[in-house]
Amino acid sequence: MNIKITGTGSYIPSTVEKNTAFHNHTFLNADGSAINAPNEVIVEKFKEITGIAERRYAKDHLNSSDLGFFAAEKAIADANIDPETIDYIIAAHNFGDVKHNTIQGDMLPSLASRIKHSLRIKNPKCVAYDILFGCPGWVEGVIQAKAFIKSGMAKRCLVIGTETLSRVTDKHDRDAMIFSDGAGATIVEASNEEGGILAHETASFTYDEAYYLFFGKSNNPELPQDTRYIKMDGRKIYEFALTNVPKAMKTCLDNSGVDIKDVKKIFIHQANEKMDEAILKRFYRLYKTAIPEGVMPMSIQKLGNSSVATVPTLLDLVKRKQLEGHSLNKGDIVIFASVGAGMHINAIVYQY
Repeated sequence: MNIKITGTGSYIPSTVEKNTAFHNHTFLNADGSAINAPNEVIVEKFKEITGIAERRYAKDHLNSSDLGFFAAEKAIADANIDPETIDYIIAAHNFGDVKHNTIQGDMLPSLASRIKHSLRIKNPKCVAYDILFGCPGWVEGVIQAKAFIKSGMAKRCLVIGTETLSRVTDKHDRDAMIFSDGAGATIVEASNEEGGILAHETASFTYDEAYYLFFGKSNNPELPQDTRYIKMDGRKIYEFALTNVPKAMKTCLDNSGVDIKDVKKIFIHQANEKMDEAILKRFYRLYKTAIPEGVMPMSIQKLGNSSVATVPTLLDLVKRKQLEGHSLNKGDIVIFASVGAGMHINAIVYQY
């Protein structure tokens, strides 16, 4: 028995927020002091570092659970299955439903329960739950789905990554330009066909690294100090990722028995273009081999960092040939990899 992704779907919000929209923001340092540079310079430097030229924001009336529902519908249709036959719905996110212009995350009931409700699934044995695992949440959800199926507890799972990070960003923090909204979903199920999940690797680094991403106050001291926003230590995350993600990917690939030269695509969490490129270089350096052209598709330039949604969205775009220069063929070996709050790292080697 193999475990395969039989359906994919994504929801990319239609609202485009270009970098020029940030020219009128008042950016401040973490201590509230002014940044000694015009916004045009700040924004251009940001683009040089992250590669992000624009990002997508959800419409005001839509929440994370809505985005996840839209992506789930597409994945179910793509797999051509009856939703009543789904055994588990696993929804990865970070902040629940955050309504537009509010400051409170809503996770009661779980987003997975809300999505199941929206799908109108009656079967009570379809178990719906959420996973909080930072940006690697969707990858970890697929790993959990594999465990359920391998153990005989399930035959078919729906794994979703959905987020509206634009609603938890501090407009006075330059990092606010990184984050975006979106959702991706996959059907994972037992299959008699060749391929599927060949190996996985997961690790949680918490001794010194747990709070590299955290909820903190605004950089503007004049705003309410009890309101919290997503914050991060970008330098520490960058160094952590470059040290640990390539190692996890190598362990995963070695355990799969696949040769590095047979890897066709690497789907890395779209966090930062330069960081992802550096991870790729270090990964191939571990094997003392050159990086193949076109091995790493990228969507961050246009879609920004939508956390748990980036990897499944990227997969769906490539599968549907909607990302220029990239496609997937039956038998292709791919790697999924992510790093994020916790700090968590994971990877999957998969044969398409």
